[in-house]
Amino acid sequence: VDEEVIDFCKDKSSVLVIEEGQPNYIEQALAEIFVRNGVKARLHGKDVLPEYGEYKVEQIKQGMSQFLDQRQEKPQRMTLIDRRGASGEGKAAALPARPPGLCTGCPERPLLSSILLLQNEVGKIHVNSDIGCHSFSVLPPFNLGNTILGYGLSAASASALQDKSGSRKSITIMGDGGFWHNGLTTGVASAAFNDNDNIFVIVDNGYSAATGGQDIPSSADNLAVEKGRNVSIEKAVQSVGVKHVKKVHTYNIPHVLDTIRLAMLSKETGPKVIIAEGECMLNRQRREKPKMLRKIDEGKRVIKSRFYVDERTCTGDHACIRLSGCPSLTVRENPSPLRDDPVAYVNNSCVGCGVCGEVAHAAVLCPSFSRVDLINNPSRWDRWIGRLRQAVVSYLQDRRMRAAERA
Repeated sequence: VDEEVIDFCKDKSSVLVIEEGQPNYIEQALAEIFVRNGVKARLHGKDVLPEYGEYKVEQIKQGMSQFLDQRQEKPQRMTLIDRRGASGEGKAAALPARPPGLCTGCPERPLLSSILLLQNEVGKIHVNSDIGCHSFSVLPPFNLGNTILGYGLSAASASALQDKSGSRKSITIMGDGGFWHNGLTTGVASAAFNDNDNIFVIVDNGYSAATGGQDIPSSADNLAVEKGRNVSIEKAVQSVGVKHVKKVHTYNIPHVLDTIRLAMLSKETGPKVIIAEGECMLNRQRREKPKMLRKIDEGKRVIKSRFYVDERTCTGDHACIRLSGCPSLTVRENPSPLRDDPVAYVNNSCVGCGVCGEVAHAAVLCPSFSRVDLINNPSRWDRWIGRLRQAVVSYLQDRRMRAAERA
């Protein structure tokens, strides 16, 4: 690193370091490198930029202005800043809003979609949210989450909503990280002790995903298993007295919907815990993508699933977008001159989780979603099947055209 810094700065007269926060570790380290290696460039940083707080566009612009004020050819430099500012304002106005949301293929998306579908049946449900990726459930398109008390405290906050008549149950959503942090002791154990008749959904994605994918007691990776540190969430909740415990796979939307519905209608007293399993897609892609690329380079057969929307049959209902909010789903102009509604479109960031099609079918029968398997390094059988399918499709299309000509 030192050599790269020296090589970059040796022919510079001044260097500006933009570093948020205190202490300014990077600026101090660079100053030491400059002195130790005789680099003559003047170093600037906290002398022209705020010593603390977040650096936004205005703070950085003011700091750069002060930095450039000390240089020669000031009029030319300042003109450059003004032009960049003007062009930046124009681009900012043209860019669409990008609110925070769940990642493409996130296993928590189908869970939230299932709760949305359930609300269409039973009416509004009070949802106790927690800190984690699922905190984005409070934003569109889900708009779920009436309260967020703190990390692992959603189950504890549900105690205030206990309805002894059993006519209305609230749903608590908690991540596995929050569960191990204090949700088990302050929430689930207390709910079992007090016969709290609410529903507790624990999202088991295998990691503390929102903070970067750190391992937790229930992580199922090889390191945790080898060390004997893998702890079962199911056994943990059963050990504190919970009798109603169900496990579901989040991507199976009909099963998730049925499980939550049964818990909502159950006459059994006591907390109903549903463990929603689905590995964090970011961590899964970090592990699987390098393996897939190596196999492709080695000439091995690799299948990648993708979903697409048939523009000719898309009705423009957009239930797939409204109920999932997947970043891979967008809209484009309708190719039909007889229809004005834009059609749904799946872009290239799709990871093939299938939630968009599942949720569209669960909401309303949608014929426009299809899955395509992309085969890298296809075998002879794959090529033969592909040619056969193409021949059959061509024959059927030709027959249809001949029938139209005869008519």
